[in-house]
Amino acid sequence: MPARTLRGRFLRPRADQRTFDDLPDALLISDETGRIVSFEPTPPGSGVPVTLPGVVWMPGFVDAHVHFPQTRVVGRSSGGLLTWLERTVFPEEARFDRGAYADEVAAEFCKALITHGTTTAAIYGSSHPLATSKLFAALDRSNLRAMAGLTLMDRGAPPVLCMPADTALLACEALIEQWHGVDDGRLRFCVTPRFAVSCTPDLLRRAGALAARYDLPVQTHLSETLDEIAAVAQAFPGHASYLDVYAAFGLVGTRTVLGHCVHLSATEWDALAASGAAVAHCPDSNAFLGSGVMSLADATARGVRVGLGTDVGAGRSFSLRRTCAAAYDAALSRGARIGPDEALWLATVGGARALGLEAEVGLLEPGFACDLAAHDVPAGLDTDALFDHLAFRAEVGSVKNVYVRGRRAV
Repeated sequence: MPARTLRGRFLRPRADQRTFDDLPDALLISDETGRIVSFEPTPPGSGVPVTLPGVVWMPGFVDAHVHFPQTRVVGRSSGGLLTWLERTVFPEEARFDRGAYADEVAAEFCKALITHGTTTAAIYGSSHPLATSKLFAALDRSNLRAMAGLTLMDRGAPPVLCMPADTALLACEALIEQWHGVDDGRLRFCVTPRFAVSCTPDLLRRAGALAARYDLPVQTHLSETLDEIAAVAQAFPGHASYLDVYAAFGLVGTRTVLGHCVHLSATEWDALAASGAAVAHCPDSNAFLGSGVMSLADATARGVRVGLGTDVGAGRSFSLRRTCAAAYDAALSRGARIGPDEALWLATVGGARALGLEAEVGLLEPGFACDLAAHDVPAGLDTDALFDHLAFRAEVGSVKNVYVRGRRAV
């Protein structure tokens, strides 16, 4: 049943600033559709009991970039990006040609999201259609919100992971028919070329046409490492930049989420901003693979929408709280300090806006979906200490309850 009334301490994001209001005793009421109808400080004399003593409620986290078939290789260190893909990722992803294996991992994946208070995710599925459908089914059963897609590759990987453009596009059409828009848009299909190195021009062109035909979101990787950028330049001669490769095939626009964006020139940042595309900032993954440090300040100065991504499995945890700490460290290393509250804002409101869900989730306002997580926190923390605890002490405490549209995520 929907969670009609919740009382307790809330962190309420501001729409116009990257921070939160700390409400020590507030009352949130949602209707039978799971939308917020009122949210205000608890009036004197209210007979409503505190829902879960000892927790702070806040919007569910939004993971803007995560890989479903890498769930079981978290923390496997085998080199930089291209070497790591070859030695660790591709052998694991090849196992997803077995439906039973995909079922097992999909259940683990959804449990991991919920355990860490993530209610929405942008997910790279398997390159196997059946496994990607298994992922959607698990997301549906778990009551999570997500956009996900068949990972498109027709070169640059073992044959078991590659699929010709004709076959891949037919598989995408079938998945769109089955899953896109399920439960009033809680699940969406996302066109997902892995990255330019793994796709022929024909596949990229047809992926762009598919996204345009169905008005679908697009996600892919951009400028994660210098080796990758050099490989793209060799594979796509004549293009002005890595970003220009995607733009030439109709894959860059307001529905696009570009992962990493570590090595962008000022000209590329300007072009990205002009396109209206969003960025998934994955600082823990970038540190683990030695990819470099994205300039959050360059994105912010240009008004680029930015969310945070765990990027499991190069990211070492499904915890967006850990990713917040990594984002803080990354900004500090570039001489552009951010506060823990800003990092948490990027993991909630920022992610919602990056995924095109700014009218649906992220804020705790009337009309928004009741997507919430209750985080167990030590007693007596003032506002600044609470921000520090949530952003920098991911190993302390647990998530007690998670709601999507006022219903428990399970």
